[in-house]
Amino acid sequence: MRLYIDLCVFNRPFDYQGQERVAFETSAFIYILEKLENAEHSLVISEVLVYENSKNLNEQRKTRVASYFKMAKELISVDDQIIERAKFLRDLGFSDLDALHISSAEKSKADYFITCDDEIVRAYGRHRSYINVKVASPIEFLGLEVK
Repeated sequence: MRLYIDLCVFNRPFDYQGQERVAFETSAFIYILEKLENAEHSLVISEVLVYENSKNLNEQRKTRVASYFKMAKELISVDDQIIERAKFLRDLGFSDLDALHISSAEKSKADYFITCDDEIVRAYGRHRSYINVKVASPIEFLGLEVK
């Protein structure tokens, strides 16, 4: 399975783990990492992810997340097709950056776009028929995996 993982998921282990949801999402992310390391799934990243990560002021986080990117089987470059598709997605209510991520995931033919961002998940629920990649939280994805 091809996975495009949102930056918020890569950063989840650095968040305060005292909240149950954050701890569960961190555990789900670690499970996904193990699947990627064992080549049971493949990671796809984009220039958008690399750019967004480069803006992180915390050098430790930035470096650690960049190390996860090395597992990627493919790097999607931003091109006119991605930008045009992102404009359409933005008109559906996604932020510019989120639209670029989803557009990149679609272009990569990812099976899932995994995110901790509730707004993305809600917008996907409203516009599912217009989006060409399944969107799931790490916990939802884990639930699909263990069925």
